[in-house]
Amino acid sequence: MKKQLCQLYGSYRCAEKLCLAHIAPLFNLGLRIYLAQVFFMSGLTKIRNWDGTLFLFNFEYQVPIIPPEIAAIMGTGGELLLPLLLISGTLGRFAAAGLFILNAVAVISYPALLPIALKDHYLWGVLLMVLAIYGAGKWSVDEYLNRRYCLNS
Repeated sequence: MKKQLCQLYGSYRCAEKLCLAHIAPLFNLGLRIYLAQVFFMSGLTKIRNWDGTLFLFNFEYQVPIIPPEIAAIMGTGGELLLPLLLISGTLGRFAAAGLFILNAVAVISYPALLPIALKDHYLWGVLLMVLAIYGAGKWSVDEYLNRRYCLNS
């Protein structure tokens, strides 16, 4: 009986590894695409109405330390550049950490954020932290470079 259970569990583990080998990269890519889209669209909105963006950074958002105009440029630039890195998996951990910081600053600097929007920011923060910790995954430029130049040995 014990031997049969061990064989059954071994078969389960083998199937699990096989599924994860194919599902995990797809899930990781989907996660990167979802998060990149959220932040990139926000950056496009800011750049389309730059006067409105400057108004918000001057009078609504309370970004600590940084002058509002510089914060607007840095925030918008980050929302446009970092998603491109994230989606391709180029410097994936850096991109995820950068977007995590942008997300955290958005939550801190806008005290009037509605609870439903706050939940979105929490979700994005957790997902970005997962990518920052585990990396961009198998289907990424980072992984290609690691394999190509044997950087992971």
